[in-house]
Amino acid sequence: MNATVRMVWWVNRLRCMSVAEIGYRVRRAARAKMARGAVLRAGSPPASAPLPRARSFSVHGAPALSPVQVDTLLAEADRICAGHVVLFADRSFDVGVPTVWNRDPDSGVTGPAVFSGDIAIDNPELVGDIKHVWELNRHLHLVRLAQAWSVSGDVRWLHALEQQLRSWLDQCPPLVGPNWVSPMELGIRLVNWALLWQLVGGEASPLFAGESGQRLRVDWLDSIHAHCRTISRNLSRHSSANNHLIGELTGLFVASAVWPCWKASGAWMEQARRELEQQARLQYSLDGVNREQAFGYHVFSAEFLFVAGLVGQACDVAFSRTYWSVLQRALRFLRSVRDVGGHVPMVGDSDDGSVFRLDAAGGDRAAQLLALGDTVFGGQAAEHAGVRWLLHALPGKRPDADAHESDTGWAFPDGGYLLFGSHFGEENEIKGMLDCGPLGYLGIAAHGHADALSMTLSVAGEQVLVDPGTYSYWQEQKWRDYFRGTSAHNTVRVDGRDQSVSGGRFMWLRKARASIERMPASPHEFDFRGSHDGYARLSDPVRHLRSVRFDAGAGTLTVRDEVAARKAHPIELFWHFAPELNVRLTSTGLHVRGKRFALQMQASGADLKLELVRGAENPPLGWYSRCYESKEPSDVLRISTVSSAVPVECRFTITFF
Repeated sequence: MNATVRMVWWVNRLRCMSVAEIGYRVRRAARAKMARGAVLRAGSPPASAPLPRARSFSVHGAPALSPVQVDTLLAEADRICAGHVVLFADRSFDVGVPTVWNRDPDSGVTGPAVFSGDIAIDNPELVGDIKHVWELNRHLHLVRLAQAWSVSGDVRWLHALEQQLRSWLDQCPPLVGPNWVSPMELGIRLVNWALLWQLVGGEASPLFAGESGQRLRVDWLDSIHAHCRTISRNLSRHSSANNHLIGELTGLFVASAVWPCWKASGAWMEQARRELEQQARLQYSLDGVNREQAFGYHVFSAEFLFVAGLVGQACDVAFSRTYWSVLQRALRFLRSVRDVGGHVPMVGDSDDGSVFRLDAAGGDRAAQLLALGDTVFGGQAAEHAGVRWLLHALPGKRPDADAHESDTGWAFPDGGYLLFGSHFGEENEIKGMLDCGPLGYLGIAAHGHADALSMTLSVAGEQVLVDPGTYSYWQEQKWRDYFRGTSAHNTVRVDGRDQSVSGGRFMWLRKARASIERMPASPHEFDFRGSHDGYARLSDPVRHLRSVRFDAGAGTLTVRDEVAARKAHPIELFWHFAPELNVRLTSTGLHVRGKRFALQMQASGADLKLELVRGAENPPLGWYSRCYESKEPSDVLRISTVSSAVPVECRFTITFF
């Protein structure tokens, strides 16, 4: 960021802050300045003398695994020892042997070994892509080495772990380097350190045998103490109190419960437990939707809450029934929006972030979370390998929760989503979703997209109308703007502008507000009408109204878009199709063919121009991102006209074969 851009960003950021938040950030900056002085004078403050011993949950061996699962696990552990680590969903990187922890494995840029508060993490020349650095340093892959020890008993995995941890502690002393910038990253690292600790046997582990092992134990505990202290002094508050705060509190709770080794541990644990109870209620709607309006973070935050709750059960520090009810409702929503093919719409931001990775890299995290809920709340046997590992590492009685909610729903008006379709959960399922909720959470709505009144659709388990996803947070600005902008969603854009006004990569200054004007009675005979005020800011204010009707008997979906204004405005309507589909324009509209269905679309209105776009770059249009840092061309139908009154109506007819 150059000086001018940075100044604009700061001005915009201040516009999103309350007076109380500004005061909080000033005090935090003062504490950081004091911490910087301490680091420069004499390194990090020493940890206070440990008091009680750390907790071990008597974990022995490994859960039941098939020979194929064991072989896969050990093969991945071998690759990790050779310096090849999977980051995000499915990309393998060479991180070096020994690992260079402060280096971006993609660009090769190594972050400076200076006070963490002085590091501009948005400067690629200084740190590379900070997401790559942080993903590596979450240490999800180190737990894999502990799993390898658990299934094999081969001491070489402990030697590998000792080398990895020793190198991290040497390269990343407290408050030095990019891996101490984000308190949430510290929280995730603590969660994975706790899992690792349990799987290797805790205090009694052979990992700590001998002089070098004891030195590792002491230095590791000192770092854990520094992690807890840093998190407790730098919690994400006010407009930043989203999934980051949940992650920070989870890390603080887990570390304080597993390592109650310092005088402050009890106070840290109680504060974290109390605030997690509060944040679970605040960050999930009454009908179970994560208020960031980003389904990737719906799963991410729920993973944190589950881990904290399970650690509490293992340590007899139980969370309330209300806390567990929040998770039950979150699972009900996730189960509802997931189609019969296992797809979850990619609403809002997602960086493929995982709190833990105990099964194969790139696994279906939504399926894992639902399986975890089935086991914890429903008493079902843990069929999912990742769930078996998690409950093996964190054994304890099941929580005091309400009866398991195995059903699904279709109307989530508090969270802002309505489902339509037929034969839910069956082979010939038609499942659509309409977004009629807020842009995002709190003042900056960091992970929301400008997608008011957007829709998705799947047929027979195949994605048809899609949300194209996120792609990347730190690539060229045009890509960040595109994937979070209105033209990347199945809705209407007016005057070539996004519905909401961006103030930065993770900030919205003016947010479109959607409202439901006619609530449908059922998903099968679905008749909706709604609007949003995103274009009321224009000199000639515009109101976008959308009506959606689905007739299950006829297999038809009708979408009617109206733009109400005094003058005529350029209007664009976008329909984004999954890359696997065969999409072509016809003389009467659009024809789409999948594996088991065909879809015919006809558009009506005044002077409509229909254009099929695929993989355009300047400006971007026609792209799909399956996972973080990955994009591919996909077909987008752009319908454009100039109008102030005449509606555009699109009628989709679905047939199976």
